[in-house]
Amino acid sequence: MITRRTLLVGTGASLLTGCDSLTDSPVLMRAEEAHRFLQRSITGRAALAREFRAEQRSPIFRVNGNASPNTPEYNALAANRFADWRLRVDGLVARPLSLSLAQLQSLPQRAQITRHDCVEGWSAIGKWQGPRLETLLQLAGIRDSARYVVFHCADRFGSQPYYESIDLIDAFHPQTILAWAMNDAPLNVGHGAPVRLRVERQLGYKHAKYVMRVEAVASLAGIGAGKGGYWEDSNGYEWYAGI
Repeated sequence: MITRRTLLVGTGASLLTGCDSLTDSPVLMRAEEAHRFLQRSITGRAALAREFRAEQRSPIFRVNGNASPNTPEYNALAANRFADWRLRVDGLVARPLSLSLAQLQSLPQRAQITRHDCVEGWSAIGKWQGPRLETLLQLAGIRDSARYVVFHCADRFGSQPYYESIDLIDAFHPQTILAWAMNDAPLNVGHGAPVRLRVERQLGYKHAKYVMRVEAVASLAGIGAGKGGYWEDSNGYEWYAGI
């Protein structure tokens, strides 16, 4: 069975350095498609990631990726404890939303203690809380023509804004949430305040931090380099990073 981890063992060094001849290979693309098909066929589309007890949480949960967007706009939001922050939910929806953090917190909530698996090889267990992404998409009235959900973020790598995307199967998964709390406290800046994606059956780079906009789209073409996420575009990471 092809898994993300076994694929990385065989191709990791070249993959992580962004080797064009490998990352654009049709063989690798077919392996990713097979991975997605096998995981969803064997475990089921709604299969849950393992959840843990409170005492099993990791004493240290690393900050990875950007530690802060560190832009004037974001710093002003953080200085005001995100009172002026708004989450946009738009694209292929009937009722575009603009939600404050308080409104997001007032929606039905899900809390879950799960393991975060990083592509770099480390893991940590933490508790996350927030509304299910499904709740927001239903409130916005996602249209039948939508196929993917794109998360636009406040942070950048050089001149490139960070973004990620998932398909509707993962968007409507019961453990896919927009988390505003970690370990029973509001998210800090290093871990993605005010809101980050938790898509628990995916590797860590899919869990976008500093989410500012949720966009329903029919295609990923024309967004970034069209491969579905910052690391997918720049380093050839798999778009489907299922674990």
